Amino acid sequence: MYRLLIVEDDRGIAQAIREQAEMWGLEVRCVRNFRNVTAEFAEFDPHIVLLDIALPFYNGFHWCSEIRKVSKVPIIFISSASDNMNIVMAMNMGGDDFIAKPFDRSVLMAKLQAMLRRTYDFAPSVPVLEHRGALLNTGDNTLTYEGEKIPLSKNEYRILLILMESRGKVVSRERLMEQLWESDSFVDENTLSVNVNRLRKKLSASGLEDFITTKFGVGYIISD
Repeated sequence: MYRLLIVEDDRGIAQAIREQAEMWGLEVRCVRNFRNVTAEFAEFDPHIVLLDIALPFYNGFHWCSEIRKVSKVPIIFISSASDNMNIVMAMNMGGDDFIAKPFDRSVLMAKLQAMLRRTYDFAPSVPVLEHRGALLNTGDNTLTYEGEKIPLSKNEYRILLILMESRGKVVSRERLMEQLWESDSFVDENTLSVNVNRLRKKLSASGLEDFITTKFGVGYIISD
């Protein structure tokens, strides 16, 4: 089932689109926290996004730009501000289509379905993991925080991926080494410590203090 994220602050419009999309077999979420749309995007991991321009706190152009830093998911703008300048701006910021309000919901659904077919008949979706505003993109192995990409080595990425996938649970050192071994990159305990410490320094330097916590004698955890 394809997932649709609706970024629209008019509850009536958002709910109407939601009901129509669910009739077409889509799983739908309407954004509620307009201060941090990227966090809801990462949590829901949608296949497609409907995005209004006029939103509380930050406009749709801003959120399109932020999503584009971590994902190539299709983004369709829906707005009554349908003059040429806004349409051009939407496309330049990374949008894939623009639908002017008011619109016919059946036409909107047809466009959504067409975009989904074109996109996912050829390429799988790429999940993004989020914690404390940090976005780990498993498609290109990058970590983004506050708009900045944090460079990661292969081992650092794998360690972070395992910990973020197990968020809220302690991951033993043995499991980390085992996972890295399975990935054809064997590390002994000392090398694991070096990699974790280097990763922590990178995270701290980017503003992510205490992102990874040590449970002495057990392993590591990224707490909820």
